[in-house]
Amino acid sequence: MKKHLFLLLLFLCCCVAVFGQAVTAVVIPVDVANQSATPLTSHPVVIPLSSYRWLRSALVMRDGQEVPYQLDDLDGDGYFDELCFLTDLKPHEQLQFSVELSSVGQPHSYEPQVYAEMLLSNKKIKEENKQDLYISSLTVDRGTNPYWQLHHHGPAFENRLVGYRVYFDHRQTVDIYGKYREGLELRDTQFYPDSTQKASGFGDDVLWVGSTLGLGTLRGWDGEQPVMLDDVQHRTLRIIARGPLRTVIEVVDEGWNAPLTLHPSPSTLNPPPTTLTMTTRYTLYAGRRDCMVDIRFSYPSPTALDPLSSTLNSPSAFHQFCTGVINVKNSTEYTDREGLRGCWGTDWPVSAKDSVGHKRETVGLGICLPRQNIVSELPADKRNYAFVVSAPTAELHYAVTFCSDNEQPQPAAADSFGSIHSAEAWFTYLQAWKQRLTAAVKVSF
Repeated sequence: MKKHLFLLLLFLCCCVAVFGQAVTAVVIPVDVANQSATPLTSHPVVIPLSSYRWLRSALVMRDGQEVPYQLDDLDGDGYFDELCFLTDLKPHEQLQFSVELSSVGQPHSYEPQVYAEMLLSNKKIKEENKQDLYISSLTVDRGTNPYWQLHHHGPAFENRLVGYRVYFDHRQTVDIYGKYREGLELRDTQFYPDSTQKASGFGDDVLWVGSTLGLGTLRGWDGEQPVMLDDVQHRTLRIIARGPLRTVIEVVDEGWNAPLTLHPSPSTLNPPPTTLTMTTRYTLYAGRRDCMVDIRFSYPSPTALDPLSSTLNSPSAFHQFCTGVINVKNSTEYTDREGLRGCWGTDWPVSAKDSVGHKRETVGLGICLPRQNIVSELPADKRNYAFVVSAPTAELHYAVTFCSDNEQPQPAAADSFGSIHSAEAWFTYLQAWKQRLTAAVKVSF
């Protein structure tokens, strides 16, 4: 009897020890302060998690109320890299949050406010809005173009206000999906609404991009014109995050033989590498019409081509790039000459041979670039409103946005949905958008 009691006590002690080691919880106070006079809505607060590899679930609270959050494994190693939540901030307002991290459980489930999909085309299904071969990632080798094998030609993603897609080919163009009303639609329309869906008020493709820069597409620059990403050893597109608060789409161009911008007196002492790798992430948050573009290069490029500092000391002295927005037919342009540029115009959203069943669409487009990355703002041509840019820190961060004239006023609409129907209103919006993007927000934890 004593032996059995001893074994039972030993077993209970082992259980306490095991479970005591397994359960870890940390509470992190987070202060978020809007240090500007600009009101902010759906502002993302991102907490890095590299020190919490044991993390399995979390709880975010403010004033006794649970705040929806999202945990993301961004590099695919099985550990969460970031926790994200959204908040509104009045001018000069400071808010306090409590973030509890736990080593047990599962991330909480919240109503999805975003959606992302990537599909292979199923030739057995004729309907364009009923495809069923869902995938999360695809890598192709040099010379392979899966553009026609992928439904809507690449990943598509949305929140309740807007939708985007990225072409999986040498163009890698960013295209857009405009809505009449707020709501998630791409699961139903798959970017191609049928006649019944159109009649009931679903949105549609609202921009023809062709070989232009579309909405903020990054291309190479050869000193005279944009150059597409034809010569890439491996190209990967994948959906990193699907919600509930943000989607993250990643494009990796590995071994890109990027064009060189030749300097009048190029150095032969330290020539640039023959190829580089470019990783692009498109992040769309709930409640916002803009999309964040974050690009990392395998090595830096200079802002200006100085014959002493650039060509002699930087291995990437001749690499520059090009981005901007399409010059929509008959569009009106806006620029502040400091990185904010956009247009308002009307054109067919598809090529002339595919125009049956479509109408001309009016859209507003915008891009906002950091001034320090701009080499030059190019004069408008018939295709693009473009910039030449560089990445002296091997990174480039900017934002793109758009609106559709189809948007109808909604009760308590987010981010001016349904209220913009003229070039004047759109350009006023762009100026306010830049103020929000550049507003100083301090996050302490």
